[in-house]
Amino acid sequence: MLSRVANCLYWMSRYVERAENIARIVDVNLQLLLDLRNLDEKRLEEHWLPIVQTTGDEELFFQLHKQARGKLVTEFLVFQMENPNSIITSICQARENARMVRDQITLEYWEELNRLYWFMRTSQGRQAWKESPTDFFQQIKGSSLLLMGLSRATSIRNEGWYFSEAGKFLERADKTSRILDVRYMTLPEKGVPGAITQAEALEWSAILRSCSGWDAYKSIHGAEVHPKLVVEFLLFNADFPRSVRFCVNELNVALRRISGVPEGKFCNDAEKLAGRLVAEMQFSTIDEVFDQGLHGYLDQLQFKLNAIGGALFNAYIFQPFTNLEEEIMVQQEEQQQQQSGESRTPILCASARHDVHAGPDDGAPLPIR
Repeated sequence: MLSRVANCLYWMSRYVERAENIARIVDVNLQLLLDLRNLDEKRLEEHWLPIVQTTGDEELFFQLHKQARGKLVTEFLVFQMENPNSIITSICQARENARMVRDQITLEYWEELNRLYWFMRTSQGRQAWKESPTDFFQQIKGSSLLLMGLSRATSIRNEGWYFSEAGKFLERADKTSRILDVRYMTLPEKGVPGAITQAEALEWSAILRSCSGWDAYKSIHGAEVHPKLVVEFLLFNADFPRSVRFCVNELNVALRRISGVPEGKFCNDAEKLAGRLVAEMQFSTIDEVFDQGLHGYLDQLQFKLNAIGGALFNAYIFQPFTNLEEEIMVQQEEQQQQQSGESRTPILCASARHDVHAGPDDGAPLPIR
């Protein structure tokens, strides 16, 4: 498989997952306002600012806006094209990546993604947002889930499929960790938190709903909502599809299916880092997390996920050239292949069997190739 194709499939899947997660976060926090009391201007800013912070876009937000008001934050996260992580930008990027590899995805998948793109790009999306934000977010989430279902039901399990799976689960693990980080300021810096207020219980239940984990959580812990139980569930539950542990396990499986290397071995840094993180998630405890401090632990976790993404890029997408003449020769060969429809390029994905060093990945979108 061409590295360009692998890159597009990887980011197409990541952007679809990103759009859905942002929709969940904003929707749940809008609904949470209905249950909160004494919402003066300061309290509202304390409610919305952590949401911007958890997406990693705080600096950009304050370059565009002066205060973290609800209307400005929702506009920034949903419709603002200047925000590279907004819902509309994510859907546009997903559709552009899909367009670049149209022959690698099924007709049903393309039609649904194209429909979602035009829903957001035309007045239809704005009108739905004005009439009912909840219904608007249901459309975004429903379309995202439909895309995932179509992918599972219609796609061949080849290299392209596993690159898509790697992108999806890497993005989901990152977003679950960021959603957990929203309310860290209400917790002690280190140590297991004690009793919480009713308002805090509502906020922690909102975190579960942001991950669609409320019903699954209740099936294990009942109606008792406590930060320790919520964090343990979203980090370490091996059976919940949006827990970090579950996502890291699936990411590890996808990486090994791409290379063909069995469990317990690795041929590149992406597999090594993913396998190491799987072991850490399996043998860590929630008490160790709180002893370290939840915010510090999540920061380290996000750094490790970014390192896996960077190592994956270095192993399969980025191929350094030793000199300018070689680069020109490869570019000319690629152009000839595009004209002839052949696939003889030496830039391959699954055939990359060499060890590499992990590179930095700040979570920013990679350029479409």
